[in-house]
Amino acid sequence: MSAASTTHGARTSPFSGVNAVFIGYELRRRFNRQTTIFTLLLPAVLYLALFRTAPDQATLPHGNFAAWMMTGIAVYGAATAAVSSAATISVEKASGWMRTMALTPLAPPGYLFVKVLCSVLMAAVPVSIVGVLGAFTGVEATATVWVTSLLVAWLGAAVFAALGITLGLALKPETVMHMPGLTMTALAFLGNLFIPLSGTMLEISRYSPMFGVSTLARYSLTEGYSFSGEHSSLAMAVVNTVAWFAAFSFMAVRRFRKSTGRN
Repeated sequence: MSAASTTHGARTSPFSGVNAVFIGYELRRRFNRQTTIFTLLLPAVLYLALFRTAPDQATLPHGNFAAWMMTGIAVYGAATAAVSSAATISVEKASGWMRTMALTPLAPPGYLFVKVLCSVLMAAVPVSIVGVLGAFTGVEATATVWVTSLLVAWLGAAVFAALGITLGLALKPETVMHMPGLTMTALAFLGNLFIPLSGTMLEISRYSPMFGVSTLARYSLTEGYSFSGEHSSLAMAVVNTVAWFAAFSFMAVRRFRKSTGRN
């Protein structure tokens, strides 16, 4: 019996081979000095620069503008950390590590699951940093807003972990390392994270990848209303989030199969 057939036979489920040791190894690889500094500093600097930039007569049902900005920056920080972390798969692809992993009991769905899981766990770091800054800079919000906004900002990083895997598998390592920051900053502006949008720009924003997660994260604070009085429904935010996660996941799986020669 060949090694390939033996390995295939050992995979009794799509998540065969997933264990705490492999997850721990993946996490240690992600927390390098350069990535950690970028993940910690950029969201913190952005929050401190923007939390006082409230529009005139900015009122919210369950908090203040600082809470609105804290939530948006938490979404941005989590998404950027997840994309940057997941995109490191490009190095594994270039080095042949992915084909080596294909010879182990670790099934492809399990391999991708670990990538997403570790990227989401890493996303907890900027969310925590921004939350602490918010507590010391005058964020006013109910306990429900604090918990739901930061929790959704963190878990929403899964959407962008799938995007990171797609970018990592589609681009060369020297190219993909520069993509997450630029890509996520552009999506954040379009997704209503940094500057309150209204009118035509808000309508365009509703179809962008970050809009769904940011609306869900802020819903307990704003009840879906923008500062200009326009409303975004909870159902629409859920559909946006699920649709983009499905789209990014589909692209990631397609690129993974192409990269490993699997059908």
